[in-house]
Amino acid sequence: MPIEQGNARQGGGSDGPIFRSGAPDAARRRFVDRIRAALRPETASIRRRLAAALLLATIGSLVFASGAFADFLTPESGGSPNADEIDSLYKIVLYIAIVVFVVVEGALFWSIWRFRAKKGAVAAQIHGNTRLEISWTVGAALILVALAAVTFSKLGSIQDPPNSGENGLQLADGVLTASTDEPSPPNGKKLTICVTGRQYIWRYTYGANCQRNAFGLPYSYEEMVAPADTTVVLDIEATDVIHSWWIPKLGGKFDAVPGYRNYTWFKAPRAGELYKGQCAELCGRNHADMTARVRIVTPAEYTAWLDRQRRDIAAADREVQQLRDQLTRDGDLN
Repeated sequence: MPIEQGNARQGGGSDGPIFRSGAPDAARRRFVDRIRAALRPETASIRRRLAAALLLATIGSLVFASGAFADFLTPESGGSPNADEIDSLYKIVLYIAIVVFVVVEGALFWSIWRFRAKKGAVAAQIHGNTRLEISWTVGAALILVALAAVTFSKLGSIQDPPNSGENGLQLADGVLTASTDEPSPPNGKKLTICVTGRQYIWRYTYGANCQRNAFGLPYSYEEMVAPADTTVVLDIEATDVIHSWWIPKLGGKFDAVPGYRNYTWFKAPRAGELYKGQCAELCGRNHADMTARVRIVTPAEYTAWLDRQRRDIAAADREVQQLRDQLTRDGDLN
């Protein structure tokens, strides 16, 4: 017996078979209505959940707005004078670009609306306007010249470190460095910290001769400690692949290249700050784990921390030497 006929015989009443050929439209609509009625509670539940999630997201964005959108369109600043200068230069360029964008796009959309196609109208055929073309060319050139002048006027304060402040670490007179590229304040007094990148961690060596002989100098990993109100010059290099040192609030990023030294500086105004950064060069599979921190302390705290590092490192070296001697005596180390 054909399936349609069997279904027709079994069905009865107005709710009979609805998928057989020739079923009434009313029966089809009733079936769809039953499906919708069955799904309506689940749909309402989903809508309530979405509304609750949207409400929580709105509250969260209001609570954390100051942190989430801080320096959203501009570089981070506030940790060092060079970072502040980079931020101000960026904002000048950004504001000029916004004005140019609004003028150009406004003229474009106005032209599209004003000279839109009209039935029966023939648009005027224009082959150029020499005066207008010269005007916007000269205007663009003047903007570029102005930006270049502002940029060069700020380069000095971005590249050249200032003297340490009165409340900074009391430094000895400046000494000649191994490289003439290393920046120095006008009085030559600076604190040099060597930054060495390796997969996937940063090492910091503290001392004026760290770029020539790091043996015996205090060091730390991942977190740098620096005194407030003190000009700190960073000697940056790498031992394996190219890395990139970048603490946004302390200035621009600088590549750490094997066999080559880069230099930058910062002068943090206040103790108690912790500045965070990240290697900004894809350096391998664990690149995302290569974070960096700079903790700012008072000059007295910095001196005490250095002394403690020296003692801890010396104690660890003694323990290693004792273990080496013991293994040698036992014949386990040849």
